[in-house]
Amino acid sequence: MPGDVSALQLVLTGDPALLAIVRLSLIVSLSAVVLAALIGIPFGAALALIQFPGRQAVIVVLNALMGLPPVVVGLAVFLALSRAGPLGSWGLLFTPKAMVIAQTVLVAPIIAALTRQTIEDLWLEYRDELTAMNVGPARRVATLIWDARFSLVTALLAGFGRAAAEVGAIIIVGGNIDGFTRTMTTAIALETSKGDLPLAIGLGMVLIAIVIAVNALAWTARRAGERMAG
Repeated sequence: MPGDVSALQLVLTGDPALLAIVRLSLIVSLSAVVLAALIGIPFGAALALIQFPGRQAVIVVLNALMGLPPVVVGLAVFLALSRAGPLGSWGLLFTPKAMVIAQTVLVAPIIAALTRQTIEDLWLEYRDELTAMNVGPARRVATLIWDARFSLVTALLAGFGRAAAEVGAIIIVGGNIDGFTRTMTTAIALETSKGDLPLAIGLGMVLIAIVIAVNALAWTARRAGERMAG
């Protein structure tokens, strides 16, 4: 990638190397958000509705996990996926899949914690009706998740923002390999360390534009869904 032009110029001219970085960044971040949602939304909803001993302690831990240090997560995933680790036979270290795993670990607590709060607030509103209808725990979870589906978009966007901005964990598990595991954030870190500030700034502008575009699309889809639902 030439160092004397900005990333925006490279995007406008369709530079293959930069477009590959953008594509990988989106694939990794969106895949992590989808996996984290499949884990975090049901877990958060169940935690909001099911009473059990130690529930408050689980909530405290879950809220604390929202602030997991990325480098610690990266180190944990690295140790798990290394040859000497329990998952070393999978051969995932220094691959995009390892980066997805690391980002999923970071994003899932955020989605789960925000889902728990949203569903808990809805439960206070609909508790009498659902109890009178003798709705079981599993149906309560499904019903309230469906009812809160538009509000949960905010949780998904928060997760995407965390994933898209991630650097430390994916450098550790991905290795920042050119053309294979280099994302926009790791490329920004690399170009900054090399002193190529114009390219790093350009990449940062592209990253911000992508995050804004994803949020705008999600907001538009939410508004359209709300209107259709009445």
